[in-house]
Amino acid sequence: MTNLQKGLLLAAVQLALVASLAGKYAIDRARLPRVWVQTAAYDPSLPIRGRYVSFRLLVSADDAYGSSQNLRREIRDVTLNVRDGHLVANPAVHSTGLHVNPWTINQGREVMALMEPVAFFLPEHVVDPSVRRSGEELWVEVTVPKTGPPRPIRLAIKSGDTFTPLDIR
Repeated sequence: MTNLQKGLLLAAVQLALVASLAGKYAIDRARLPRVWVQTAAYDPSLPIRGRYVSFRLLVSADDAYGSSQNLRREIRDVTLNVRDGHLVANPAVHSTGLHVNPWTINQGREVMALMEPVAFFLPEHVVDPSVRRSGEELWVEVTVPKTGPPRPIRLAIKSGDTFTPLDIR
């Protein structure tokens, strides 16, 4: 086998790996539940940050656990699912690696937030969408897999009753 043939074989294997991952995510988007979730901006303050916006996903405190004493502490090992158009965290029977904790937003309203931040990668020409004017909220549409964190699909801005998906390409 010549070096050219080896190179082409390696390129074909790499292309197959990338295509299989893209196919898996496409199937997941069609099969798994999707939901719009409000976000809270989160900057990891890394010197080599890249072109992405990082945020935490908010879960309504009433939907999560219902108990006011649970709003004051981190809750380890939760599972996520979609109920009535909301992302809901439920206590897990086994270790999931997902945690929620109290988060304060919008005039001191307390909610639960997923501890593991989610990254949404941006093209170079796009302005950081996490920088919002007063009264605007950043929302993200996510797919919710059975295990692991939600996977972001697209972003939107909510201002009052107006909900506008962003065209980020």
